[in-house]
Amino acid sequence: MGNWQREFVSIESSTSTRHGAGFYPCQGLYYSSSNKKPKTALIATHYNIDFSEHYLGEYMASRGYGFLGWNTRFRGNEGFFLLEHALIDIGAGIRWLKEKAGVEQLVILGNSGGGSLMGAYQSQALGITITPTPGLSLPEELNDLIAADLYISLCAHIGRPEVLTAWLDPSVIDEMDPASVNPDLNMYEPVNGPPYSEEFIACYRSAQQARNHKITDWCHSELSRLKENRMFDRAFNLYRTWADLRLMDGAIDPSNREVGKCYVGDPKAANFSPRGIGLTNTLRTWLSMWSLKDSHCRGTPHLNRITQPALVVQSDADTGVFPSDAKAIYDAIGAEDKHLEMIEGDHYLQVPDNARAQVADLITDWLKGHDAH
Repeated sequence: MGNWQREFVSIESSTSTRHGAGFYPCQGLYYSSSNKKPKTALIATHYNIDFSEHYLGEYMASRGYGFLGWNTRFRGNEGFFLLEHALIDIGAGIRWLKEKAGVEQLVILGNSGGGSLMGAYQSQALGITITPTPGLSLPEELNDLIAADLYISLCAHIGRPEVLTAWLDPSVIDEMDPASVNPDLNMYEPVNGPPYSEEFIACYRSAQQARNHKITDWCHSELSRLKENRMFDRAFNLYRTWADLRLMDGAIDPSNREVGKCYVGDPKAANFSPRGIGLTNTLRTWLSMWSLKDSHCRGTPHLNRITQPALVVQSDADTGVFPSDAKAIYDAIGAEDKHLEMIEGDHYLQVPDNARAQVADLITDWLKGHDAH
């Protein structure tokens, strides 16, 4: 894979300028062939994680495609995320690909947690349907987003509120006390399983949704209270977010995953540690990103609007994205030309050794069949 190069891209977006310390809000790395200027390029972005050195960059560049691993102003700053401005920052990367890199065909790559973010971008580039985060207004610059020509979902969670709710521990009694536990809803209480009964699963899933709604209701009431005290927002912590029943019971949504493992190791240890998605939020970030009721980061409404050709790829040993999630993404995409492919590997395609090369070949073959130039 020696016939590729990369360059650092650092730019402003239309709603965020260069920081006083010197850094730009939008940053990333553009991978391309050393021999030929790509006509087709992919772009991948996440809500929070740095995607500039995304593992597929060099693989796609060595196959003749451009690849922009892109970060918004919210990289490493999830606690202050606002969807409307993240979309504008993604749009800045898309525009750079068109105007500076000379790319003719644009391909959205929605990977991991960034899947629903990139789905939201493509959806809103086709026409604005989202409403503003409470207390804010939608930037006019959203009307300038450029839609991509193709859409790829790779080992992606269907939506930010959906994945958080599926992972939420409903046994939390007091949101201010991470050690509070209702044993009747504790998946790590041996008497409850695994294996988990159908009755426990139903009660558990309902309680997970109730916890999400309870936090949303509190955020709205707290915003009202703060307004009376001339405050705009506040921060809070969210605890115990490694509690998906599928982590400990392989009979639920069966796959080739290693049961008893999550992305950071032992699920129980992770759940009762200060490590997990959504750990720190502002009230408005919760409503913008995590709320089942309010967030526009839910996948299905955006995927329904995507009519461009689409490829959904899911690894069979993923410990955080499951076969039903991939099927839900595939079913939700509005395109008639769409394909679902299950492949061997873990979430990051670190195993088997050739997993990344194989998925790059799979994507390349699909792109060749959808070359508009």
